[in-house]
Amino acid sequence: MAVQSLQFLFPLAHTRSFASISLPAHHTLRPQPLRHPRASAAAHRHSSDLNPSPEVLKSDDGIAGVAVAAAPSSIDVDAVTEAELKENGFRSTRRTKLVCTIGPATCGAEQLEALAVGGMNVARVNMCHGTHEWHRQVIREVRRLNEEKGFAVAVMMDTEGSEIHMADLGGFASAKAEDGEIWTFSVRAFKSPLPERTINVSYDGFAEDVRVGDELLVDGGMVRFEVIQKVGPDVKCRCTDPGLLLPRANLTFWRDGSLVQERNAMLPTISSKDWLDIDFGIAEGVDFIAVSFVKSAEVINHLKSYIAARCRDREISVIAKIESFDSLKNLQEIIRSSDGAMVARGDLGAQIPLEQVPSVQQKVVKICRQLNRPVIVASQLLESMIEYPTPTRAEVADVSEAVRQRADALMLSGESAMGQFPEKSLTVLRSVSLRIERWWREEKHYEAMDLPEVASSFSGKISEEICNSAAKMANYLEVDALFVYTKSGHMASLLSRCRPDCPIFAFTTSTSMRRRLNLQWGLIPFRLTFSDDMENNLNRTFSLLKQRGMIQSGDLVIALSDMFQSIQVMNVP
Repeated sequence: MAVQSLQFLFPLAHTRSFASISLPAHHTLRPQPLRHPRASAAAHRHSSDLNPSPEVLKSDDGIAGVAVAAAPSSIDVDAVTEAELKENGFRSTRRTKLVCTIGPATCGAEQLEALAVGGMNVARVNMCHGTHEWHRQVIREVRRLNEEKGFAVAVMMDTEGSEIHMADLGGFASAKAEDGEIWTFSVRAFKSPLPERTINVSYDGFAEDVRVGDELLVDGGMVRFEVIQKVGPDVKCRCTDPGLLLPRANLTFWRDGSLVQERNAMLPTISSKDWLDIDFGIAEGVDFIAVSFVKSAEVINHLKSYIAARCRDREISVIAKIESFDSLKNLQEIIRSSDGAMVARGDLGAQIPLEQVPSVQQKVVKICRQLNRPVIVASQLLESMIEYPTPTRAEVADVSEAVRQRADALMLSGESAMGQFPEKSLTVLRSVSLRIERWWREEKHYEAMDLPEVASSFSGKISEEICNSAAKMANYLEVDALFVYTKSGHMASLLSRCRPDCPIFAFTTSTSMRRRLNLQWGLIPFRLTFSDDMENNLNRTFSLLKQRGMIQSGDLVIALSDMFQSIQVMNVP
C-alpha cells in the first residue's frame, strides 16, 4: 500500500508555536468522489450467511485478572453492535450508552442476556442491597456472557455511602404508607419480624437530631412524614404524602423549609461497610466503583490511591455521584479528580429545591464534557415503568433532554432492578436515544461548545489538537467512521468529548480497557492486538472488519493513533 507523507500545522491553544504533524496517507490524494454516508449505510446491508459468526475469545483479565494470550489474527467487538453495523450501517449505531441496575428482576442468566441483547453497556450492582455472594454471582454471570456470547458489558459497583437511610423492611420487598397513618422510625434493634408500621434507621443519633414538626422525606420525597412525637429511641411520624417505602431508602429531614444537614456533613463519605464492599469489588475485578454522597475531591483521591495500591495489574475507574448539597459546593474539583460522574437526581432532589435539579443536571453534564469525564444521568428516568409497560410522555421528554444535552450514558435504577418491565424499559431508552440522535444529525446541530484545554503537557496538547481537528474533518467530509488505536484510551476519550457525527471505532489491546471505554459516548470499543507499524495495523484492521461484514471497500475513514499522534484520511481499499 503506497504511503504519502503530508504535513499539517496545528495551532496549539495558549501557545505561539505550531506543532508539525506527519500525516501518512494510504493513497496518493487525487480527486475522487467521497461516498455519502447514506449510500454507505445502505451498502452495509449484508446477508447473514455471508458473514461468519465471530470467534469469541476469553477475557484477557477475567475474574481473577489472569492474562490469556489472544490470537494475532482476531478482533473482539460487541455482538449487538456488530449486528447493527451489518444490518443498518455506520450511522445507525447508538451513541448514548445505557446502564442497567441489576436486582431481583434481572439477576438470572436469561434476564441478563436479554438486557445485553437489548443494548445494556454497563451492569450496575448496588451494594445497598444483597449479599456479597449474590453480587458475586451477578458479576461472574456478566463475565460469562461476555466470554461466551461476545458482549462487552462492563460492571459498575455502587457503594452505599454513610448518609441516613432506612434499614431492610423485615424481609418485605416494599411497604405502602397511607395518608394519615402513624409510623415509628427507630434506632432500636428489633427481633424479626418488625412491629407493624415500624422502620429501623441506620443513624444512631437520629432520635436526638430530629425535632417535633420536622418534615421527613423518604427516597427524595417519594413519601413524606411529619414528626409528631419523640419517645426515647423512637420517633413517631404521621404520613402526609402517601407512597411506596423501599428497603434502604435514603432519609432527609427539613426544618422551617431548609434541609437539616449538619449531621450529614459529619458522617464519613466512605463507611466501614463501604471499604469492605470496595475490597470485594477489587477482588471481583469490577470496572467502575461509584462513590455515593461525595463531599470533596480528597475522598476520590484517597480511594484512587487505595485502589492503585491493591490493583497493580489493572485499573478500576472511580465515578463520583453528585447527589448531595455538599457535592455542589466542590463540583469542579470533585469531577476533575474523578474518572467520571453520575447525576443521581433522586437523592439530589431531596437536598436542593426540585426546580433546581434540571439546571444542576445541565451544569454537571457540561462540566464533565469540558473536563473530559464521562457523565451518567440517573434516577427516575422511567419511574412509572416499574409498574406500567408504557412510560409517561413527560418521562420520554426527560430522557430526550438528557440525550440532547449529550450525556455519555443514561441509567435505569428500580426500572431494571425490581420493575415488572425491565426489558421494555431498556427498549424505551434505546429507541428514544436513537431517535433524538438521528434528529440531531439530520438538523446538523454541531455544537459550538467551547472545550477548554485539559492537557498539562506539550504532547497532550498535540493530542487534543489532533482529536479536535479530526472531529471537525469527520463532520465536514461526512466520513463513515473514525478509527483510533489507543493503549491508554486517552485519545478515544478526547474524540468522544468532541461528539463527532460519525461513530468512533476504538481499538485497544486490553479487554478491561475495552469494557471501560464502553461507557463513553459514541465509542465502539474493539480488542485488537496491534504493533507500532501503523500501516500494518490498518491493513489488518481493514481485512478483519471486511471479513466480518462491518466495513467494505470505499468506506471513508479517518484513522488516529496515540502512539504516533497522527491523522490519516483514506478510503478502505
